[in-house]
Amino acid sequence: MTRHIEEPGPGELRDPVVRAELKRALVWIGLAVTVWLVWVLAQPILLIIGGIVFAAMLDGGVRLLGRILPIGRPWRLLIVAAFVTAFLFWVAVFAGTQLIDQFESMRLIVQGQVGKILAWAQTEGLLKQAIPVTDIGKEMLGSLGRLTSAVSSVFGMVASVAMIVVIGLFLAIEPRLYERGMAWMLPMERRADYYRLMSAMGHTLRRLAAGRLLAMMVEGVATWGLLTLGDVPMAGLLGLVTGLFALIPNIGALLSGTLMVLVGFSGGLETGFWAVGVYLAVHLVDGYIIVPMVAKQSVDLAPALVLAAQLLLGALLGVMGLILADPIIAMIKVVLERRSASGVDSAEMPVPTDPG
Repeated sequence: MTRHIEEPGPGELRDPVVRAELKRALVWIGLAVTVWLVWVLAQPILLIIGGIVFAAMLDGGVRLLGRILPIGRPWRLLIVAAFVTAFLFWVAVFAGTQLIDQFESMRLIVQGQVGKILAWAQTEGLLKQAIPVTDIGKEMLGSLGRLTSAVSSVFGMVASVAMIVVIGLFLAIEPRLYERGMAWMLPMERRADYYRLMSAMGHTLRRLAAGRLLAMMVEGVATWGLLTLGDVPMAGLLGLVTGLFALIPNIGALLSGTLMVLVGFSGGLETGFWAVGVYLAVHLVDGYIIVPMVAKQSVDLAPALVLAAQLLLGALLGVMGLILADPIIAMIKVVLERRSASGVDSAEMPVPTDPG
C-alpha cells in the first residue's frame, strides 16, 4: 500500500510561494497606504518642512553671527530671533499704517488696466467675446489648485506661519537632540550615512535660505528705491510685494513684474516704461549675479526642474507647496546624491558636535 504524502496547500503560510506572494502584496499595500497618508497629511507635512527651512535660516544666522560675536549659541540665537521678530513687527506696522489702503487702490488699478487690455484685444479681433475681469482672477486662483484649509483664510494663514515659527525655533534651539533621536531609531551601521546626510542637507538649506533672503532684500529695496525715483505710484507697496514674491523663484518674479508694469502704465507711458526698465534691471541683477553666486555655494538646481516642481506642488498642495517646492527639490537631490555616493564613501561615523 502506497503512503500518500501531504503537501502544503495554497492556504498554508509555510509554502514558500505563498510567503513570497504575501510579502510582495504587503509591499504594494504598504506603498499604497503610504501614498494615501502622505496625501491626507500633506498640509502638516508641509508645515514641518517649512519649520525645518525656517530653522535652517535661524541656524545660518547664528553661525554667521558667531564669526563676529564670540558668545554662546543660545545668546546668538536669541539675538537672531529678536531681529527677525523686530523685522516682522516693522513690516506689519508699516503695512498696517501706510500700505493697507493702497491694496484696494492697487486692485482697482490692476483691474482697470486688465480691462483695457481685454478691450483692446477684442477690438483687434484677438478675442471673440468679452471676458469679465473678475472671471480672470478666479481662473488664475483656480489654476493654482486647491487651497487647503490651513491657508484658505487669514486666521489659517497666521496659524500656519505661527506653527512654522514654533517648529523652527524648537529645531534651532536643540538641533542635535532631534538628530540623535532620529539616529537612535536606525541600525548602528547606518548612522554614519545618516549623519553625513543630515550635515549635507543642513548645509544646502542654509545656503538656499541665505540666497532667498538676499534676493528678497535686494529686489524689495531696489524696486522701492528705483520706482520712487521714477514717481511710479505705490512704490513702497510694490517694493514690499516684490520682496515677498522673491520667496517664490520664477513664478514670483512674473507675478510681481506684472503688477509693477500694470501699476506703472496707470500713471502714463513714461512711468510705465520706467517700471518695465526697473523690473528688467532688478531681475537681471538677481538672475545673473545673485542666483548663480548662491547656486555655486549650495546646490545646482535646473530652472526648468524648479519651475516644474512649483507648478506640480502648487496645483496639488496650494500656496504652501508653491513656496516650499525649491527646498523640497533641493533636499531630494541631496538625498539622491548621497545614496549614489554611499557605495564609494566608507568613512567612519563622525561624532556629532555642538552646532555653530
